[in-house]
Amino acid sequence: MDNKDFLNFGQAALDFIVEYNDSLKDKNVLPSVHPGYLAKLLPTDVPTQAETWEKVLKDVKHLIVPGLTHWNSPNFHAYFSGSSSYPAMIGELICAGLSTIGFSWISSPASTELEDISMNWLGKLIGLPEMFLNGEGSSGGGVIEGSASEATLICLLAAKDRMVRRIKQLQPDMDVDVIKSKLVAYTSVDANPYVKKAGRLGSMNMKFLPIDKNGALSYLTLIKQMLIDIKAKLIPCYVVANLGTSTACGFDDLEAIGKICKNFHLWLHVDANYAGGTFVCPEYRYLMKGVEYADSFNCDPHKLLLTNYDCSALWVQNTDHLIDAFNVERVYLTHDNQKLTRDYRHWQVALGRKFRAVKLWFVMRLYGVQGLQQHIRRLIDLAEKFENALSTDDRFEIVTTFCLGFVSFTIWGNDAFTRELFQRLTDRKKIYVSSALHRERLMIRFVCTAHTTAEDIEFAWNEIKGQCDEIHASPCNVQEESD
Repeated sequence: MDNKDFLNFGQAALDFIVEYNDSLKDKNVLPSVHPGYLAKLLPTDVPTQAETWEKVLKDVKHLIVPGLTHWNSPNFHAYFSGSSSYPAMIGELICAGLSTIGFSWISSPASTELEDISMNWLGKLIGLPEMFLNGEGSSGGGVIEGSASEATLICLLAAKDRMVRRIKQLQPDMDVDVIKSKLVAYTSVDANPYVKKAGRLGSMNMKFLPIDKNGALSYLTLIKQMLIDIKAKLIPCYVVANLGTSTACGFDDLEAIGKICKNFHLWLHVDANYAGGTFVCPEYRYLMKGVEYADSFNCDPHKLLLTNYDCSALWVQNTDHLIDAFNVERVYLTHDNQKLTRDYRHWQVALGRKFRAVKLWFVMRLYGVQGLQQHIRRLIDLAEKFENALSTDDRFEIVTTFCLGFVSFTIWGNDAFTRELFQRLTDRKKIYVSSALHRERLMIRFVCTAHTTAEDIEFAWNEIKGQCDEIHASPCNVQEESD
């Protein structure tokens, strides 16, 4: 492919992306395909002769798109808001075109320095204390990881390394493997599944503690379990506190938990993967009261801040703890400016890394503070309109208190009604919602995407209400209700 073909293909690809996004309102959110559908449509081997880009793009339109779940659809209300934007897409394109591998400063100085600047911009934008930012006299700093899963694992491993070093200073004769076998981590039962995965991959016993009616982990629950473990000669090491759980958008008692972690020398990691983006609006920052006690803080711009996946922002108060845990040097990786700058390969599991900062930088510049705040407030207002519609129908119960654009609800009665509603909505494919178990109850979760409008909220409500009508009109369900 020469420059001319590249320009033609690129223009056609951009046209395709715009047409795709413009057509989403008319498409079912979920595809009507079955496992293995694509293998029946594509050859089993690589083509012997090179094909034209026109044929490849045609196959994208006719073979790939029909098998997509449309995350950008205004009728996508599941999981979290996958909020891509055109500035982020162009940033991703430029990232790919520049093809830098910024594992060290010298391998791509602009890559390292733009990430440093962008993370400071974003940290200030969401109201993080100065101790998390890179600056003169500060030991803190931020880095872009691929996901909150990576951030949680990285901080667990750093916490593990820090605790082993501390115990060895206090008890030099204690075997390192024995220390590691006694380490314990804590989080709530509503924590994201990747927290459990981090415990497995990091070989640390992860304990999932009960929550209160608001989906929050209490400091009393934490300290009670810690004291039990200490009595059993275990070593508390790592706590993941949640600001906006994936299940019910619950907020842990961060300030009280933070004081406990500080007193017992535990690493406190704050997982604000969804809710962190809302803190661009000052009116929501009260929800992170106590963040100054955290050793690390993570939020995902690829959820609410219009930056396509993957882009997960992680800040730490002391970058030395990451470097101590991950620094593996080779002569060919060293350079003359190591003491004057940072090498992000020491802040992650992999050595190589993408120039992710470009798309985040583009989004912050092309939307600005006011544009991002307007975006967040609009999403929250739309979700509130949906909750208000639910509250007018006494067949529905709102499960958790409305928070940051997250709505959870059930049909009054047993879980069977809610399960049937969820299945009907999924089968019809007109809107896409997700389900979750909260305090042993099945509920439906509802969020909005960047493309959702008030008209789409009305469409979703009518779809849900209509299916509920059919459920209650079913002879079997009428009999069950009368029983």
